[in-house]
Amino acid sequence: MENRKKVAFYTLGCKLNFSETSTIARSFNDEGFDRVDFEDVADIYVINTCSVTENADKQFKQVVKKAMKLNDKAFVAAVGCYAQLKPEELASVDGVDLVLGATEKFKITDYINDLSKNDMGEVHSCEIAEADFYVGSYSIGDRTRAFLKVQDGCDYKCTYCTIPLARGISRSDALENVLKNAKEISAQNIREIVLTGVNIGDYGKGEFGNKKHEHTFLDLVQALDKVEGIERLRISSIEPNLLKNETIEFVSKSRTFVPHFHIPLQSGSNDILKLMKRRYLREVYTDRVSKIREVMPDACIGVDVIVGFPGETDEHFLETYHFLNDLDISYLHVFTYSERDNTEAVGMEGVVPSNVRAKRSKMLRGLSVKKRRAFYENQLGTKRIVLFEGENKEGYIHGFTENYVKVKTPWNPELVNTLQEVNLTKIDEDGSVRLEFLNKLAEV
Repeated sequence: MENRKKVAFYTLGCKLNFSETSTIARSFNDEGFDRVDFEDVADIYVINTCSVTENADKQFKQVVKKAMKLNDKAFVAAVGCYAQLKPEELASVDGVDLVLGATEKFKITDYINDLSKNDMGEVHSCEIAEADFYVGSYSIGDRTRAFLKVQDGCDYKCTYCTIPLARGISRSDALENVLKNAKEISAQNIREIVLTGVNIGDYGKGEFGNKKHEHTFLDLVQALDKVEGIERLRISSIEPNLLKNETIEFVSKSRTFVPHFHIPLQSGSNDILKLMKRRYLREVYTDRVSKIREVMPDACIGVDVIVGFPGETDEHFLETYHFLNDLDISYLHVFTYSERDNTEAVGMEGVVPSNVRAKRSKMLRGLSVKKRRAFYENQLGTKRIVLFEGENKEGYIHGFTENYVKVKTPWNPELVNTLQEVNLTKIDEDGSVRLEFLNKLAEV
């Protein structure tokens, strides 16, 4: 009997990368490979890279080192955003054998004929203008929720961002294909689907290869809500200028979409938003939060914010801090600005010293803890539906309510991947919420 080769995957970065890793993994399965954990000895290690922050670049080298420790004769391939932006840099990392850019990553099995180690990584990358076609993907079998890619690329020109250089122009999956993928996912007993992309509010642009919108994001949301078998749908990050009131209103009455929004702000100062070339001012952001609170008082609202952007003075930062402190939001994702090659911001004046960036980041992370605590306290005593996850963490099982409150209860394997009606009772020392079970919605 033929000895089947083993392949392992490591994903850096966003939900979109997770969905694409899963699709690439299925292509290996189709070619007769067995997938193993990255902690295991494999013949091939595939690393899906990210280049949003400097830290992701450093992480890549650590992951390669880890793979080489497990099997120094293993074939190591790098794909993804960093592989598109800096292929030669990745190829020069000790242990890397193959680097594939934006258009080649989904054809990786075509490049893996000879698994012998190379002295120098072989590079196959494209001009990013060639990344103008759409490849659908979704994650399945990795966790209790699936990430469903509906859109790729971005036409925005934010001055700090390399994503358009790494992923190309904005383009969308055909609506019928998104619905087909959603049905395939729900048929696998997956309870929750998270919609993902680079700029998902731009959905419809580039559908069927043309620039005009065949469908809008609202069309997509309305069509998915009708798919039988899907129990929960969650919208991942969406730009404030693209999150329309009609979408917010539809979600508030939806059968499957949950009351959770993640909306990038990046700065609470209009001066800085203009320097970043964002497509809105803070007043638009306030309007979106107000609209959500009007129709979904218990919704969870997450915010992305960048500290230390060039030109951000103490006054600008305090403007952001006070704006967020006064806003009825639930948590923050705080990013410390890091210089990225080939972006407009690299040449801007007013560079913020790294120690100041770190101090501002710490202040906003502290604010995030306060905001999340206040949101959780507001949810105590309410009835919620929890989707339980599959990991035993120190004798506890965790899960999330529809409005993204993290809960915990003593480990019970029969709860994994079930939806349960609970009452939220108290906040634990680790910040998660304790519960009591009410009527059980799924077989346990």
